[in-house]
Amino acid sequence: MASAPIRHLGHDDLDVIIIGAGFAGLTAATLLAEQGRSVLVLEGRNRVGGRAYSGEVAGVTVDLGATWVAERHEAVLELARSVDCVTTPQYHSGANLLSMHGERVVWSGAMPLSGPIDAEDAARVLEEFSALVETIDVEAAWDSPRARELDAISFGAWLDTLEAGVSTRALMGVVARVQWGCGPGDVSLLHALRYVHAGGGLEHMLAVEGGQQQDRIAGGTQQIATRLADRLGDRVVLGAVVEAIEQDEERGTVTVRTSLGDATAPYVISTTAPAHRTAIDFRPELPPQAQGLARTWTMGSLSKAFVAYDRPFWRQEGLSGESITDGGTFFITFDVSPGDDGPGVLMTFCDDRLYDAFTSDDRRDRVIRQLTELYGPQAEQPVDYVDHCWGTDSFAPGGPNPSIAPFAMTSYGPALAQPHWRIHWAGSETAGAWAGTLNGAVLSGRRAAEAVSELLGAAPAAQD
Repeated sequence: MASAPIRHLGHDDLDVIIIGAGFAGLTAATLLAEQGRSVLVLEGRNRVGGRAYSGEVAGVTVDLGATWVAERHEAVLELARSVDCVTTPQYHSGANLLSMHGERVVWSGAMPLSGPIDAEDAARVLEEFSALVETIDVEAAWDSPRARELDAISFGAWLDTLEAGVSTRALMGVVARVQWGCGPGDVSLLHALRYVHAGGGLEHMLAVEGGQQQDRIAGGTQQIATRLADRLGDRVVLGAVVEAIEQDEERGTVTVRTSLGDATAPYVISTTAPAHRTAIDFRPELPPQAQGLARTWTMGSLSKAFVAYDRPFWRQEGLSGESITDGGTFFITFDVSPGDDGPGVLMTFCDDRLYDAFTSDDRRDRVIRQLTELYGPQAEQPVDYVDHCWGTDSFAPGGPNPSIAPFAMTSYGPALAQPHWRIHWAGSETAGAWAGTLNGAVLSGRRAAEAVSELLGAAPAAQD
């Protein structure tokens, strides 16, 4: 990897420029390089990985961003094996905790359906939702039956039409916060249905064993991206913030202008999220539908905090470290401790509205106070703490996924992966199956690389 200014490259030097060194961009770059194509990856951050970002607490590597892989995530698992990364199971032994309406109970399974939960109401709503999920075309949700009707209402308003109970709405609120970084009232029902179908169904998305939270990457998910980038070497340039993309159809070239210099190639693959495309000056400009996509497919906002203890004391009490709460700074926790002997590490998902605007010390105090209410006085004495607020990230903020309001899917969704002349799009958002996951990002990188490779055809590969 390099961070020095980009060398000014002649038109014959490069085959493809890739914008973004996340899982989609690095996958595309690796595949094209293996075909003998000359590629250049431009990354605006000073690191690779995109929304896969690792940190450390009490000497333990933790995932500040994307975390889990499922057994069905074959593409990302294959990528991990190719760079000698291995998985480790998500800890799931013992009882889970539910704190709702001031009542604290234990539960097991993918979703709590007892205690303060109105199980009959929740089952009714989930059955209705799952039936709608099955009608959605994940590759083109806007062409699904009743697409306009489903896109004209928010997920929250749909819950209103079903007269969903308070506890059911609270559970669906947790789902919305985790998946889209927003409340149910802020996201189109069609968008919610598409993402759930793409993720293998609601049960798969929420489950640990056999589900989407089954495994983590030992050493952190960012390690996959780091190893891919190391193999690509100086083909990856960090700190290269893309300012403009100029296409010359007569010459058959695309010039990418960045803070470090310019580069030119016949094709570009951009992995920037739709909302972040507004920061780039496209010449010619994007067509109206693509401009609408960039304006309306805004990113959600979700924060994560990790609290470390001498040991995972909750395990001795028969608890898994997995919990759901209906109020407070965080709304869900998981145990990401390296072992029974310690340190014990709890990962919390935090509501940006109650978290991001405070100082680091205040954020820490809020999380620890809530953990103490949930797990008892032993939670008052942590040995370390780290957090990351994705909504206030200095570059390409927001996550984990787009939080799009009603009408934006049917109005602008068709432009999601539609090439703009010589610019092709990748990134988890553009995936069909597994959209919103690391697996979707890898699949989108493969798709874009195959499309560009076909266009390059039998033309002689440029020499690195």
